[in-house]
Amino acid sequence: MFSTLPLNALRTFEAAARLGSFKAAAEELSVTPAAISHQVKTLETHLGTLLFNRSGQGVALTDEGELLYRQTHQALSDIRRSLQALQPDTVHQTLTITTTPGLAAAWLIPRLGGFYRRFPQFTVRVDTRNELVDLLRDSSIDLAIRSVSRDDPRLFCQALMNERFSAYGAPDLVASLNLDQLELINLQWKIPGAFPVNWQSWCASANCQAWLETAQMREFDDEHFALSAAIAGHGLVLASNVLVADSLSRGELVAYRPEISLPGPRYVAACVPGRERQVQVSAFLRWLADTALQEG
Repeated sequence: MFSTLPLNALRTFEAAARLGSFKAAAEELSVTPAAISHQVKTLETHLGTLLFNRSGQGVALTDEGELLYRQTHQALSDIRRSLQALQPDTVHQTLTITTTPGLAAAWLIPRLGGFYRRFPQFTVRVDTRNELVDLLRDSSIDLAIRSVSRDDPRLFCQALMNERFSAYGAPDLVASLNLDQLELINLQWKIPGAFPVNWQSWCASANCQAWLETAQMREFDDEHFALSAAIAGHGLVLASNVLVADSLSRGELVAYRPEISLPGPRYVAACVPGRERQVQVSAFLRWLADTALQEG
């Protein structure tokens, strides 16, 4: 039945399509770029259609290539999971989660011990990147924890936590705040939807627009570094209640004018529909829901 399937060519094509590069696929498969090109051409001849458009800037999938990639990637991922399911029970099942570096450092990783105590048979790999992962293209990711303004109808989404943004600072700094020599930690929040989370909006709500004319701005492009600077006493930071929760409980940060806050999006756990029923994903979703509820 399957004797004529070009399996090696399909595996080669999947790597090249997923990585968007014959060179990167060659490095992953430990072959030469020429070997990748040969296998792709063999597959194109077998199918009678082009799978990649070639140019001086590299390669890009054609519409037919995109369709084949999605099907091949899913099929190979299913085979891999089937093989893993047949391994001895002593082999831990790995769950791959993607989220932002800020949420991973400030919220997820400090709480993972609770998941391991409840489900010791699973191992979690945390993939941290600010870029949004296309879960429909990359099935190596089991679950994404995202900040969203609305659910993606193509994905299974489980609500976790709502965000609000307030001003926080180190206790000594807040207690002796000098409004004439004010330092503000400025972070360009990458927030979905129409949420104006910035110092201009906070100052307008707090009726202290004069701050923007005299304050010294400390610029950061990473949530984790911005919070670290605030903890070190380098200024007030406008931050998410979710990300500062542990710093508040440890007394590293306190709220400044806590009655002033800006609405933000909400965190959800998202995956390809159907994957939420897989045993390790289902377990992690239950733990996430319980943890978020406890911290309500």
